[in-house]
Amino acid sequence: MTNSNLPAAVVGNLAVVAGAQQYVSFMIGDQSFGIPVLQVHDVLGPQRITRIPLSPPEIAGSLNLRGRIVTAIQARCRLGLDPLPADAETMSIVVEHGGELYSLIVDSVGEVLTLEARDFESHPPTMAPVIRDVSNGIYRLNDSLLIVLEVPRFLDFVRAEAA
Repeated sequence: MTNSNLPAAVVGNLAVVAGAQQYVSFMIGDQSFGIPVLQVHDVLGPQRITRIPLSPPEIAGSLNLRGRIVTAIQARCRLGLDPLPADAETMSIVVEHGGELYSLIVDSVGEVLTLEARDFESHPPTMAPVIRDVSNGIYRLNDSLLIVLEVPRFLDFVRAEAA
């Protein structure tokens, strides 16, 4: 049960405002995803990415972000989706994991959503295993599901390649 008189606070890695959590929303294919707002360092438009030889297919390459080298991850490839056409404009969400920065290349970035913690649900049993493996659960929005991405699991390539 939430208390609406609570002030804004930080709980774990989540921004909590009076029992609500904030997420940066984005699209990969036809699906809405969200990352807790406090895990997002930057949101970037199209970037110049340098390919890294012999890297896994999920790794698009690296980019320079204010003097730091950032590994760029193709989110569509990580989820087993077909790539967008080469001329399609994408966006990137920069997150930190294990002291390193990663740029998650997504189809588009939406808005920051404030959602009530009590509305958070576990995955439906019909959800694709690849999505369940990289997410915590869902929020039911008016016309879609918002899948909450678990960044450490999304970036766990060793486990993904062993499967």
